[in-house]
Amino acid sequence: MRVINVVIAIAAGVLVLLGYFFPSLAFIQTSLLNSAMILAGAAALVGIFNLVSVHAEKIQHREKNAPYSFVLLIALIGTFLFGLILGPGHELMGIAVQGIIVPAEAALMALLAVTLLYAAIRLLRRRADLMSIVFLITAVLILLGTATLPFGNIPGVSDLRIWLTQVWAVGGARGILIGVALGILMTGLRVLFGWDRPYGGK
Repeated sequence: MRVINVVIAIAAGVLVLLGYFFPSLAFIQTSLLNSAMILAGAAALVGIFNLVSVHAEKIQHREKNAPYSFVLLIALIGTFLFGLILGPGHELMGIAVQGIIVPAEAALMALLAVTLLYAAIRLLRRRADLMSIVFLITAVLILLGTATLPFGNIPGVSDLRIWLTQVWAVGGARGILIGVALGILMTGLRVLFGWDRPYGGK
């Protein structure tokens, strides 16, 4: 059975890879990728059912955070029914996204910014080295350059924020993405050659 798993995994990986180089194999590649997307959707559906069962059990046993679980289930079921009846492209669904999800994401990002600043101050109290100071100064500059201050923008801080976010941050993000891409490439090669078997084989 383990040998069959290895053969299927290597064959699927090779066929998907060859589909990029040989147009005659593109239909096989498309079929495999579509099957993978269907399986990913089914896995997401199983995850949703698991989420519902876990929070329903919390409500049933009246645990400490049961009211939050109740709100989550009501929002989940309501959004699902609205999307099922009206369709995901309906105007009311857009209002729900723009009026609930986007503000909630903005609030979470604001909390994240304040939390990062607080973490930088605590880090500076515990370990006052150069990188801690740089981290704190960068966080303060980003906040001052982004926030709407009552006395207006501080001269030069907005330009410095743009330079930090568009040059340093983008450069670091690209470096991380290159590292992720190389890691994915090496992992894919190890699976293709049968060195790594994440599908259960030893």
